[in-house]
Amino acid sequence: MKSANELLAGNGSHETWTPLLEMATREVFELMLGCQLAVPAIAEEPIPEVTAMVGLAGQLCGVLSVRCDNKAAALMTSKMLGVELDKVGAEVSDALGEVCNMVAGNFKNKIAGLAEGCLLSPPTVVTGSDYNLHSLAESPGLEIRLLFERMPVVISLQIHS
Repeated sequence: MKSANELLAGNGSHETWTPLLEMATREVFELMLGCQLAVPAIAEEPIPEVTAMVGLAGQLCGVLSVRCDNKAAALMTSKMLGVELDKVGAEVSDALGEVCNMVAGNFKNKIAGLAEGCLLSPPTVVTGSDYNLHSLAESPGLEIRLLFERMPVVISLQIHS
């Protein structure tokens, strides 16, 4: 069985994985948050106030991230934990990290032969909007933009060799 990196080298592109990333994201939001995601009419860039990241290592190496604003992160936490929005506090980082972890796990399970051959790191969550994220990936990453309760969320996957 070929590794994910060999598959990438063979076809020279991983854009065919974008629908899998979107499907994995939609499934997690439906199952864990009980909501449907929409495609924005225009590609809105959220204010990146919260970014959750999960590293992938093994047959596929890279970083999957989920970016959104504080309001979207708080609403995700509220829905995930079943608590009122005004009761959400410090658990926002844990909840968004877990959403990112579940999207990464669901995504890797959709690629033949990758489920067992790719490990996920514990999530890392960055809060605040005054930062730049730089990837050393050798190819352009995958990125999908969706609306969660009319708020933009960006899911990206940077793939390293």
